[in-house]
Amino acid sequence: MGTFKFDGIAFNSTEKKKPVDEDKHTYLGLEHLDSDSIYITRYGADVAPKGDKLIMKKGDVLFGKRRAYQKKVAIAPFDGIFSAHGMVLRPKEDVIDKDFFPMFIKSDYFLDAAIKISVGSLSPTINWRDLKELKFELPSLEEQRKLAEVLWAIYDMKDKYKKLILATDELVKSQFIEMFTDVKKGILSDMATIIMGQSPDGKTYNDTGDGMAFYQGKTEFGDLYIREATTWTTAPSRIAIANDVLMSVRAPVGSTNIATEECCIGRGLAAIRPIEEKTTTMFIIYAMRVIEDTIANMGVGSTFKAINKDQVHKLPIPLANIELQNQFVELAEQSDKSK
Repeated sequence: MGTFKFDGIAFNSTEKKKPVDEDKHTYLGLEHLDSDSIYITRYGADVAPKGDKLIMKKGDVLFGKRRAYQKKVAIAPFDGIFSAHGMVLRPKEDVIDKDFFPMFIKSDYFLDAAIKISVGSLSPTINWRDLKELKFELPSLEEQRKLAEVLWAIYDMKDKYKKLILATDELVKSQFIEMFTDVKKGILSDMATIIMGQSPDGKTYNDTGDGMAFYQGKTEFGDLYIREATTWTTAPSRIAIANDVLMSVRAPVGSTNIATEECCIGRGLAAIRPIEEKTTTMFIIYAMRVIEDTIANMGVGSTFKAINKDQVHKLPIPLANIELQNQFVELAEQSDKSK
């Protein structure tokens, strides 16, 4: 075990080029990196990107230094160019094993330390001059090699499982389309009451459980039901009740969860309350999850994407009878159980 400054662990490649037309095919932007995967699954642009871009080589570790809290790390799948809002990192192999290096950069140990030195409020960014000074403990090279073998085996198993889940989700979407193709289409406000969140005065917030649970956005979202609050308010403004569907209306847009109790919702959320004789909580949440990607793409704004009240009201939903809705819910719940 040894302690090393980060510039003793990694090279920060700053070689750049001004893109030409052919570079559009091998361009990676931060939008191509996923927080939950080290692999690249999409790339390229319709036209050559503007401004100088970093040159990357196959196998380089790409790190999103802008909004680093998103924890975007990936391995370059080919030679190409990368966003100047990122870093192109290479291991110093006398200190860190090349196979262990991506796992180290992807680890919370590294990322949490890096995020703490971000500067700026709207788009916090990590500067190399600060990052290079951070110190990290590393095991011996031999231990790193052993760890890398185990970590990659675990990671690849999780990745295969994730792909299986995605395939299951696609099956649910296809069943939704098939079941409701001939059903009259309506909008969400036909079947539910919608309450847009509004944040109370910050002076009323506390973390001691005084007042009503307060949710600002999707931070406390679980798989299906929202987790216990970490913030409360003594002056709640907009209120959701148990079994309301909560939708994130600010980046990331479209995620959904179910409220478990009466709670105050901030501007990052909308509460969708089913009209009892028309629909159910479970149908609304599964129907919204089918079109989650569509909802996400509706978001507008240069800094933080968001959707407004009118857009939420007009989200498409089939005006199916309760029996058909319940059949779809049963199928979706079976899919969830298999994950």
